[in-house]
Amino acid sequence: MSLMADDLKRATAIIPSGYWPAAQMVGTVTLIYADRCRRRIRLTDDSGKPFLLDLDRPMRLADGDGLQLMGHGFIKVVAAVETLLEARAKDAKHLARLAWHVGNRHTAAEMVGDSALRLVDDVVLRAMLKGLGAELTTVQAPFHPEGGAYAGGDTTHHDHEHGPHTHTH
Repeated sequence: MSLMADDLKRATAIIPSGYWPAAQMVGTVTLIYADRCRRRIRLTDDSGKPFLLDLDRPMRLADGDGLQLMGHGFIKVVAAVETLLEARAKDAKHLARLAWHVGNRHTAAEMVGDSALRLVDDVVLRAMLKGLGAELTTVQAPFHPEGGAYAGGDTTHHDHEHGPHTHTH
């Protein structure tokens, strides 16, 4: 017998890492980046227990965030290791050029130090970056892309709730 959405524990708020009571953690959920950008989806925590992510609007879940369960408890978000393409530039000007071309394709990218970008591996982007002279490698790592121009400036946080009020960090 499968559980219906009404029977599942519901996570209805995201509290950023460091702002939720870790002592109230009841589990963890490990997700790749694509699965950390959601509004409503049935998920299974790392111990195999299903729950419903049920947010008012789509949100980006970050590593260490707490998903507040209705009733009590938090499920900690863990950024999964995934296969990423790392494009290393020759210098700052080259990095800016690589980043411009990746951004022009509206592709999520993570800055790595001051000389490289990471992105989800894709054959078309791989060919483009190689053609632009990037040194390419495949890496296994959690993906933490930049939030973008409309993410409120600070890409390490996002809109979230602290009790009865809501604001953006």
